[in-house]
Amino acid sequence: MTLTTFALVRHGQTDWNAQRRLQGSTDIPLNDVGRGQAREAVAVLSGYEWDAIVSSPLSRAAETADLIAQGLGLRVARHIPELTERSFGPAEGMQAGPELEALRVPGGFRDAESEDEAASRGLAALEGLADEFRGGRVLVVAHGTLLRVSLSRAIGRTLQSVDNAALNLAHHHADEGWHLEYFNGERVAIAAQA
Repeated sequence: MTLTTFALVRHGQTDWNAQRRLQGSTDIPLNDVGRGQAREAVAVLSGYEWDAIVSSPLSRAAETADLIAQGLGLRVARHIPELTERSFGPAEGMQAGPELEALRVPGGFRDAESEDEAASRGLAALEGLADEFRGGRVLVVAHGTLLRVSLSRAIGRTLQSVDNAALNLAHHHADEGWHLEYFNGERVAIAAQA
């Protein structure tokens, strides 16, 4: 059985994360807490050997990937546009409240990418990497919502929010689909979905 193993890591904290603002595809940089989270992630990730590190092109993910790669003695292979966070359109930058609620529509926000669209895009990118690195180990640094909706679709279960810089370890098998072994650093028991 040929398994391709993925570490799926959400970027470290940004100021907008700390302020509970909707980030989406707005390019907000890491803050110092986020840089520390990226460096701390190296300890867990160094327990595995990685064939490649890829990331979203947004600076918070790219810098997290660079810091992790440095700590592992590796280089980031490339930035993949399809791993960019889900676009929340005009809701980006907003905090919870009446202004944000006014933009809410079923499944998201007005003039935003739908959860379904983001899941399709993210899962297609991950499955492309599974084909490219078949039988290998790939470290992917991306974004909370994109990882949550893509993984939820992959395993056929709804997952909760993804923590900053936590280990999410998933395995892909061409015939048997996806199996999630760790979520937010905790071992899980979820059956593979075809």
